[in-house]
Amino acid sequence: MNNQLYINEIQNLFDAVQRSEIFEDQKMMTDAVPLFPIIKINEDYEKLKNNEGFDLKEFVMSHFDFLGKISIHRENQLPIKEHIEKLWDELTRTAYEEKGTLLKLPEPYIVPGGRFNEFFYWDSYFIMLGLQVSGRVEMMENIVENCSYLIQNVGFIPNASRTHFLSRSQPPYFSLMLDLLFETTHKEEIYTKYHDSLEKEYAFWMNGEKDLEKGSGIKRVVKTNDGDILNRYYDAENSPRPESYLIDIEDEESASGEEFYRNIRSGCESGWDFSSRWFADGEHIQTIETLNLAEVDLNCLLWHLEKTLAKSSAFQNFKEKENYFTERAAKRRQMINKYFWDENTEIYKDYHIKKNTVTPSEHIAALYPLFFGIAEDKQAEAIAKAVGDKFLYQGGLVTTTKNSGQQWDLPNAWAPYQWLGFKAMKNYGFHELAEKIKNNWCYNVERVYKNTGKLMEKYNALDTETIAGGGEYPNQDGFGWTNGVYLKLQQN
Repeated sequence: MNNQLYINEIQNLFDAVQRSEIFEDQKMMTDAVPLFPIIKINEDYEKLKNNEGFDLKEFVMSHFDFLGKISIHRENQLPIKEHIEKLWDELTRTAYEEKGTLLKLPEPYIVPGGRFNEFFYWDSYFIMLGLQVSGRVEMMENIVENCSYLIQNVGFIPNASRTHFLSRSQPPYFSLMLDLLFETTHKEEIYTKYHDSLEKEYAFWMNGEKDLEKGSGIKRVVKTNDGDILNRYYDAENSPRPESYLIDIEDEESASGEEFYRNIRSGCESGWDFSSRWFADGEHIQTIETLNLAEVDLNCLLWHLEKTLAKSSAFQNFKEKENYFTERAAKRRQMINKYFWDENTEIYKDYHIKKNTVTPSEHIAALYPLFFGIAEDKQAEAIAKAVGDKFLYQGGLVTTTKNSGQQWDLPNAWAPYQWLGFKAMKNYGFHELAEKIKNNWCYNVERVYKNTGKLMEKYNALDTETIAGGGEYPNQDGFGWTNGVYLKLQQN
């Protein structure tokens, strides 16, 4: 796989385009496909840029091809489930060769929609939930195969299938994808077929653990003062994100912490871009400190990866590996309850590595220990109470209890957490609350669809008369994970 990032090769032109804001969305230029060799584009730009009357936008439009947003319009509104069935085909893409920043993948895949016209990692798991309901097993297998291909060729699954995402991943859902595929096909060989990819992904997340000193972090691993290993989100680059270039440059000017760009990028690896969850003052993105935190969701996902590796090792009679991963999962389970459970507020939170305490932010990632069955019954009761009292509104589960203007904060409800919440409550016998989560969000989805003919990336859980907003870009329609979670909830 050619990992050459052509954005670096046209840095002067790219910088000029993003700073001049000739496109409303900074992602436009990152997705552009060059129509000529990069060396020729650079030569043309350097030769023409200082000429009187030079039109930058005209130059760019004549030297690049632009895909733009995915927009789907229907003359007549279909029933919502029929609409989603058609969407699976309309959101299917192939990339058998690299184009611009787009990475090649061996199999077709589903994109989220709107401005997101590439393969996204954790989105794809929630898309798979709907594909399972729709009986589209081959596409589920395609997604798993694409993930494995990326692990084998890149070393991990990037945030999305573009070259400028090769410095970070997203929440590691690959092992859950295998569970979902096994649940659908009942083929145990799925685990053995992808055992090597599971191991490689695990090695990526644990890279650096042997070199850690107490109270320090390297890449995605940290060692606490007690000598325990936890994981954090991290990005290998410390520079503005190409897809949000000018926004990052402007925010960095008034940033208060170190490595602002890396902290921003590391927040993106979590999928929560952005939330007060990451902010030292709980209010402003300029105080972002993702690197100082070990996150409850990530550590639960890695527990599942360890459990899956133990299982796939057992299938192959790899006794030593089975014991190793079983022990690691058991240890991590203890650590999840040791470091992330807050006795005072009775909720799971993130752990601040430097302050050696949980963070103040109350957020819906507290569901993960219940989703995976890691929480004790008493803890589950407390989380169920918190969900009912603080997170569940008439339009679904919100992500945090703070309204900061960021899209991963109150009042927004995102599809992944409706499924996680529903399953988490079911796991511990809170069936009435599970049904309420499902019904509140599904009704909101149906209402917006009735009014707009679209399924959205996120929803306003408090004001069900409006569409959700906040963050760096407008609410997108399509929308992969909403389609998947809606179908899966309706089936349950």
